[in-house]
Amino acid sequence: MYRNLDIGTLRSLLAVIDTGGVTRAANRLHLTQSAVSMQIKRLEEALDLLLLNRNGRGVSATAEGEQLATYARKMIALNDAAVERMVAPQYEGEISLGMPCDLIYPHAPKVLRRFGEDFPRVHVRFVSSYTTNLLSDFRDGKLDVIVTTEDHPDPDAETVTEMPLQWFGAIGGRASAERPLRFASASHCSFRPLSIRVLEEAGIPWTNGVVTENDDAALAATSADMCVTTLLGCGDAVQIEPVPTSAKLPPLPLISINLYTAADTGNASLARELGGYVRDAFDA
Repeated sequence: MYRNLDIGTLRSLLAVIDTGGVTRAANRLHLTQSAVSMQIKRLEEALDLLLLNRNGRGVSATAEGEQLATYARKMIALNDAAVERMVAPQYEGEISLGMPCDLIYPHAPKVLRRFGEDFPRVHVRFVSSYTTNLLSDFRDGKLDVIVTTEDHPDPDAETVTEMPLQWFGAIGGRASAERPLRFASASHCSFRPLSIRVLEEAGIPWTNGVVTENDDAALAATSADMCVTTLLGCGDAVQIEPVPTSAKLPPLPLISINLYTAADTGNASLARELGGYVRDAFDA
């Protein structure tokens, strides 16, 4: 025989557990104390379990109550997400998302697919560029949501995670052991000055392995064992691997992955929605 748990009753249970009392829970839920007490009583009777310890010092959850509360939080969150999605405005139109190329995989496909499924009438204009370009376009109102890699993001940015910057070289390559170290990086890459500073602070002589404005050219030269480069991850690049510790290259810092969402445009509400999908993708 199936027993159905009522979401409203589960809310009351959590409110009592979280506040430590029926009166405080009733105030939080805008219900009468007797209504909350009756809900808890019916829940205990339906499950034939004691869910709350009641004593002069207040109310606390029993072991069974704590276990049910774990499920209740998930059920309520799922219920609220479903209701919010079903009654949300039917957005349509276009929104833009910008992301550096070294963050595209595996994050961008997850964001674009999930957002497209939930907002089928919204076209996403996806832009891949350097952080400096993305920031400039965002500030000019040309992009609604951007993800950046910065050491010192603006106050209106949200740091969603941190990722380690790493040295990469050709698979089985020897370039990382040579001195001066041949270093390759696109001229506009935000990691370039940081990587050079780390090398110079460590007293490691270096030279340009390739002069380019293109990431692909730097990766090609690295794959050919002409030089090393720095990346957050190799993504879909082939024939490169992290430089072994035996090369004795200095450690690189963590890089902040930052989220910017437009707050003063006609797309502000939809930008917040898309930003949530970006956040979830990096949290996964």
